[in-house]
Amino acid sequence: MTCADKQNIANFLDLSADYLSGGYKSEPREYNFNEEPLADMPPQNSKNFSAHTGDPLEQIAAEIKACKNCRLGETRKNAVPGEGVNNPVVMVIGEGPGADEDAQGRPFVGKAGQLLDKMLASINLSRKTNCFIANVVKCRPPNNRDPYPDETAFCAGFLQRQIETLKPKFILLVGSIAATTVLKAAERVGKLRGKFTEYKTDNMAIPLLVTYHPSALLHNEDYKRPAWEDLKLLRSEIEKQES
Repeated sequence: MTCADKQNIANFLDLSADYLSGGYKSEPREYNFNEEPLADMPPQNSKNFSAHTGDPLEQIAAEIKACKNCRLGETRKNAVPGEGVNNPVVMVIGEGPGADEDAQGRPFVGKAGQLLDKMLASINLSRKTNCFIANVVKCRPPNNRDPYPDETAFCAGFLQRQIETLKPKFILLVGSIAATTVLKAAERVGKLRGKFTEYKTDNMAIPLLVTYHPSALLHNEDYKRPAWEDLKLLRSEIEKQES
């Protein structure tokens, strides 16, 4: 994706936000995107973490694929450990695999995943170069139902180990299941988004942002404006950290 492509996506999202907020058309904004096309940038150790070769992430992935600790392990086709680069700028955490992800063993590859890739690209992020994408549960819940509390509990250790191993500079939680599971908060996304909090362990405190799941944007246009505001906020904080 070129700089012009990313600017066009940003313009479209801005225009959608203007329409949803009453039809006022604001002046076009220039976002100074990276001039180098993301598609042409060489991958930085991008992996699907499918084999165990002694790498800590691959060890976790191997354990996930062998896991039968809950009912989801009995109904899945493929476990979906996650995909992306080591030491990412952003770790994106969603709810769980859907049918496409279950079939391929990769996260966010269906329509919502394609939209997520475009959203990330609009702020110079990509699973190929500077992101890691995972879910709170690693196996598909039947019929795409919400995961049950015991299922998220069984997977919580895997996710925590991934975060501690990856050491992302930022965490982006997409959707209410990811938000409530990771933050252990009862509030909905609308109450949690728009501001940074922290994911804390004994060894680190990672800036964390909540936004709407891409599938929510596909079903409800009202979420497009706040989601775009969240992406711009994330980009701004990344640039502050890099400056």
